[in-house]
Amino acid sequence: MGLGQVLVEIQPQELKFAFELKKQISCTVQLVNKSTDYVAYKVKTTSPKRYCVRPNTGIILPRSTCDFTVTMQAPKEAPPDMQLKDKFLVQSTVVPYGTTEEDIMPSFFSKENGRYIQENKLRVVLASPPHSPVVEPINGVRQEPALENPESAETCIFDNGALQHELANEVPILRKTSVLHNGAPKHEAIHENPLLEKACISSNQALNGVPDIISSPVAKDIDDLKLKLNNLEVKLNEAEKTIMSLKKENNATLQEGEKLQQEIALLRLKSSARVQAGFPFLFVVFIAFVGMTLGYLWHS
Repeated sequence: MGLGQVLVEIQPQELKFAFELKKQISCTVQLVNKSTDYVAYKVKTTSPKRYCVRPNTGIILPRSTCDFTVTMQAPKEAPPDMQLKDKFLVQSTVVPYGTTEEDIMPSFFSKENGRYIQENKLRVVLASPPHSPVVEPINGVRQEPALENPESAETCIFDNGALQHELANEVPILRKTSVLHNGAPKHEAIHENPLLEKACISSNQALNGVPDIISSPVAKDIDDLKLKLNNLEVKLNEAEKTIMSLKKENNATLQEGEKLQQEIALLRLKSSARVQAGFPFLFVVFIAFVGMTLGYLWHS
């Protein structure tokens, strides 16, 4: 695979989220396989605790498309200037024909073995949706919402020198806004309430002591379990191959032992046949002695 060759085309080129406070936001990315090979992809991010990618790995068939979804966890506050430095990296590489998602290994995306890997970087862009509490800046000045949790706000009102506590029911905060009207600034005053001059909101102070509850992404755990299962399957396959080779060696050793036993039995049979075919040494000596005796007697 030549360097610089485009395997996968990514749409869009940046991740655009319609920013909303305390609400999960999702963005879908489409991958287009421009080659005639099976292509595996993997998605990485610089902020894994803030985002959840489903699925973060997969297989794209030749001349086909594949989608993955990036979900931003519910933000508790707006970032400065509505900008994030988070980045995403999409890696794609050619894999053998017929590879499935269960066959994806981390070694597929390693450059140590000279494998060609296409890498695309995606940046994160935040946009304010309609009726969002975060208002786009006017003349370079960001406007904040006029009401902040009015139903649970607690007001402190002085009555004849005594401090009284009561719940405020949608009490507007006195604020003067500047709105452009046909190119000229126009000042409008929101409903005024004289009691607000001595009102203090304590809901934010009460909520400061409450710990934040962050839901852990389940998809990441599932992907980790899949990787562990794949590693276990590879190890089991290697163990099976080792067992088969040991069995073959054991069978070969047994066959050699049987051959040796057969050869030993044949040697024993040959040696016993030779002993039976000849005459004992004492018998020969006895015959020789008898012959010499008879010859001596015959000549005398």
